[in-house]
Amino acid sequence: MRNTMKVAKWEIKRNLKNKSFLIGLFLTPVLFLGFMFFGSLFGDSEDGAETTQVYVNDRLGVFETLEETAETSELNWNMKTTDVQENNVQTELKSSENTAYIFLDKRALDDGVIPVYTSEEIASDFMNQVQILSNPVKLMQMQQLGLSDKELAAVSMTIQFEETTSDEMAASDEAKTTSGNGGLFSGDPFERAVPGAFAGIILLSIVVSGMYIFQSASNEKKDKIAEIILSSITPGELMQGKIMGYFGLGMIQAAVFLAFAIPISIWQLDNVQILEYLFVPELILMVAIAILGYFLFAALFVGVGATMADMSSAGNFQGMVMMLPFLPFIFIGPVISDPSGLVAQVGTYIPFTTPGVLLMRLVVMEEWPWSEIIIALAILVVSIWILMKLAGKIFKTGILMYGKNATPAEIWKWIRS
Repeated sequence: MRNTMKVAKWEIKRNLKNKSFLIGLFLTPVLFLGFMFFGSLFGDSEDGAETTQVYVNDRLGVFETLEETAETSELNWNMKTTDVQENNVQTELKSSENTAYIFLDKRALDDGVIPVYTSEEIASDFMNQVQILSNPVKLMQMQQLGLSDKELAAVSMTIQFEETTSDEMAASDEAKTTSGNGGLFSGDPFERAVPGAFAGIILLSIVVSGMYIFQSASNEKKDKIAEIILSSITPGELMQGKIMGYFGLGMIQAAVFLAFAIPISIWQLDNVQILEYLFVPELILMVAIAILGYFLFAALFVGVGATMADMSSAGNFQGMVMMLPFLPFIFIGPVISDPSGLVAQVGTYIPFTTPGVLLMRLVVMEEWPWSEIIIALAILVVSIWILMKLAGKIFKTGILMYGKNATPAEIWKWIRS
């Protein structure tokens, strides 16, 4: 174990002194988050400047109610009362931009007509937005008819036709019977998405750093220093040290990424309690799944990396292995549309897709299927143990083979020996 930790520290120090690694360490999160928030960074400032000026000539005494309705609907309006007469409104609009004048008088109660005059540069959806102001006027009309409060509430209530299938009714009944018995999150989707995104970033970071194991093993073979290293430690200690070292590098990458992502997310999503949703007990399970996923792929990378004479000459077999961590992307559509469906369950039990698919399901599902989670984790742990054993056999022989990439037939012989 002592030699293993020495190799791990050596791998970490060697990469942290590498300029290209350091540049990528900070440049990757900056570029990723920059592309993610690029549109919103410019869109918010532009939208904030486009506040619509709404002037109301109120002859009915309902301005405060209208203003409250607009605020409740979160309309980007600046409402004010005005004494401008209707025959002079065109003159006012000629020197105004993004402005509207609303005239409330007896015509609204008698004929149901409310004149609205707008400038040429008014937002295209303004006339759709202004329709929400009709409710207070309707209420005033009904009050004039002498209806009681109970009758007013019944008449003003909006009737909606909502489509519901028999399957949705059964699922709704089941959710009601199980609510409070195993539910981990409330109805807010961010409460599940935040810890899931955190674990996903850790998984992506450490898996991407683990892919450098390919390059590390092949470089040592190319420079012909593997014999020197193996004269001091065993192949098993070297392999384990590389796995632990690149795990540490991956955690450093994840920490740097999150150091950028969390403050930016808090800034951009100011109405979402990022930190409150992040530090929850369920995060422990999600991070554990991410770490197990790393060790699964690291065993593959370190074993197959030892079979390559040079990264530039990687064969089809080695290229396919490098693509395995991205296999869960195939399941994104089926998992999101039906997280309890057959495709999602199959993806949960395939070791190479278990980490990604399981994290996606835990984010989407309101009720976690604990039996499926336990079975999937058991399969994942057993798969890691088997792959570690196989990788040890491959690494022991492959690290000392020079001149060519090993074929699948040769790798099979090493495993059987």
